[in-house]
Amino acid sequence: MSSLFGLSHNVTLIVWALVAIVFLVVLIARFKWNPFVTLLLSSLLLGFLAGMKPADIIKAVTGGLGGTLATIAIVIGLGTMLGKMMAESGGAERIATTLVDRFGEKRVHWAMMLVGFIVGIPVFFEVGVILLIPIVFVVARKTKMSLLQIGIPILAGLSTVHGLVPPHPAPMIAIDAYKADLGTTILYSLIVGLPTAIVAGPLFGKYIGKRIRVEPPEKLAEQFTMKERRDLPGFGITLLTILMPVLLMLIGSIASIADPKAKSGFTQFAGFIGNEVIALLIAVVFAFFTLGFARGFTKEEVSRFASECLAPTATIILIIGGGGAFKQVLINSGVGGAIAAIATQAHVNIILFAWFVAALIRVATGSATVAMTTAAGIVAPILAQNPGANVELVVLATGAGSLVLSHVNDAGFWMVKEFFDMSVPQTLKSWTAMETILSVLGLIFILVLSAVV
Repeated sequence: MSSLFGLSHNVTLIVWALVAIVFLVVLIARFKWNPFVTLLLSSLLLGFLAGMKPADIIKAVTGGLGGTLATIAIVIGLGTMLGKMMAESGGAERIATTLVDRFGEKRVHWAMMLVGFIVGIPVFFEVGVILLIPIVFVVARKTKMSLLQIGIPILAGLSTVHGLVPPHPAPMIAIDAYKADLGTTILYSLIVGLPTAIVAGPLFGKYIGKRIRVEPPEKLAEQFTMKERRDLPGFGITLLTILMPVLLMLIGSIASIADPKAKSGFTQFAGFIGNEVIALLIAVVFAFFTLGFARGFTKEEVSRFASECLAPTATIILIIGGGGAFKQVLINSGVGGAIAAIATQAHVNIILFAWFVAALIRVATGSATVAMTTAAGIVAPILAQNPGANVELVVLATGAGSLVLSHVNDAGFWMVKEFFDMSVPQTLKSWTAMETILSVLGLIFILVLSAVV
């Protein structure tokens, strides 16, 4: 009797979550309400429908908003400054010109996928977007190609690495929980990840780019454009500047793998400079010199660049924070737990089960990292009872499931929507579809690989 009551309660919570999501989408897409205000209203609505106490709802909203922005706000601020320096110095123009010259206009979107894949290995998705968005804008302008045809491949590369490829932090969580072999997981992740990113990136990007024509937001496009014609900086120093945070984070990741308990002073130092905030801060200061003073800008001009570029990001930061508030109410109201409880009652192949659990939690909470962490805790005890299972492929299945169906409760959804100046329906048709292709196709490749290895 109690199990039936528990199932009924879980189903009710999921229904209320769906009501809140529909309310959110309709207000934004149909009635053109401000997304930040609507996200807060939807968070309150879900909290009351789920039976949360008013004080707990407020705590979830403020905690979710603050927790989401604690790092992302700094990352966006520093990343935008780095992008501004890339633009004013002509660095973004140099990288875009080199890519177009080397690969040709017809194949440049393939290069963008590889750039996203490589840059995304040590950095979180949001950091990668901030680093690469100026290059997306400039390449799209130079080639006259659709913004999505250039942008989707980079997003696919970043997202694939985020969910599948160690030493990215999200896959490392599952590797630790399942006691998987790191080297084997990396090998399998490349076998699965590269073809998955190709289909969801350049191929899907070319398809959707012809059907959804969007332009960069005017203010962002303007600040990521070189204001005066001057000699472009060298490709090497420009590449070093933009890859500085990537290299620092990679050093931190390698050090933590080699010395997981951080016993040595070097590992602690590498972990410090490899933190995304510190790495970006170092890169911005480095850019002030390599792309600022070394290019003939005065200290007043460099200071002005760093200040004036922040205004257009204010709305984006608030909307991402609103998404974090909605996500936290989903978690605190028990929706995430309800999803997990229903998933654990399913008796399926362990690879399918890991994907399914992570997918449901991802849809419920909006966070790939939360989905992977929570799913790993649910799947690990069951995996221990399946000694014949390929543990490394279960890691990848969990990661693939954590990418599926990004929608209005995901901060990444709102970041992509705002940076690409899309409506909610356009973002669902492009970004959400791309994430779902990554997830489902990744699962298919994992199942095929499981029949071979």
